[in-house]
Amino acid sequence: MPELAIRPAAEADLDAINRIYNHEILHGTATWDTEPWPMERRRAWWASHSDPLQPVLVAETPAGVVGFAYLTLMSEKPGWRFTREDTIYLDPAARGRGIGRRLLGALLEEARRIGVRSVVASITSTNTASIRLHESFGFTRVGTLRNAGYKFGAWLDTCYYQLDLGEPPPGAPAWDIT
Repeated sequence: MPELAIRPAAEADLDAINRIYNHEILHGTATWDTEPWPMERRRAWWASHSDPLQPVLVAETPAGVVGFAYLTLMSEKPGWRFTREDTIYLDPAARGRGIGRRLLGALLEEARRIGVRSVVASITSTNTASIRLHESFGFTRVGTLRNAGYKFGAWLDTCYYQLDLGEPPPGAPAWDIT
């Protein structure tokens, strides 16, 4: 898809990011949020991801932003500094076109660049597209929490997937916990 660009997100992308996420809240189970986010909450999220060790990427076509992906700290405890959770959301019209694959590939490159060792994904068990995507990158299923969430009148399981990127090089940004 040559007209697709994967790039770091900018504050100007927040409206599109929020639109994509709020659509999933209202229509899907990839997130277990049940109420759309107001822009104030999205701006607070953005401020928490201004940390270069929690990068946010967007997928952009000439029509605008069609997806986003980001890494989040698993915990603020220093021992967790080499582990991140990945998250990917796509506009419904952008699904099935390889955009998620491009976003996840770029996100894993960012993880390696900042010195992350382990990337974890929490995926609703019925989200077979996301499960297949992660498995295609070498993620393995490490556990399932049964009936952990409730949305749209149904109990939902979440599956945890993990990818070990190998030993991060000393001096990589994740080593710096100050």
